Amino acid sequence: MRIKLLVIGKTTDSRLSALIDDYAQRLKHYVPFELIIIPDLKNAKAMSEAQIKSTEGNAILSCLTPNTEAVLLDEHGLEFRSIEFADWLQKRMASGKDLTLVVGGPYGFSPEVYARADGKISLSKMTFSHQMVRIFAVEQLYRAMTILRNEPYHHE
Repeated sequence: MRIKLLVIGKTTDSRLSALIDDYAQRLKHYVPFELIIIPDLKNAKAMSEAQIKSTEGNAILSCLTPNTEAVLLDEHGLEFRSIEFADWLQKRMASGKDLTLVVGGPYGFSPEVYARADGKISLSKMTFSHQMVRIFAVEQLYRAMTILRNEPYHHE
């Protein structure tokens, strides 16, 4: 199984990029991991919200293969405690499919992306910037792997 984090636009804050890179490297000790960045749209200011969601949606869909379980990071998704997320992740790993967690753009996902999604996860009832969600997602993936291996990173 491979895990991918698919995001729209590069991380603009170098401090966040450094944290994402740090956790991504840690995560790679447990599972093949890849951060996929879909470039920001050009001329987005001249586009409507629906056009932006549609264009970003097409780019997201082009990155998903039939053997990929696509799970959207979405405010209306399931919420987990870290241990529950680790159990959820273990079940995904047993399926043999690759897992792609998807972070949408500022307007969310197109209807086509929602239709393709195999599930939705919410990181919190709070709203976070799309830049911050990346570090939270990678850290939680790393935490889940350490939980599954009974390593001391996570404390009850």
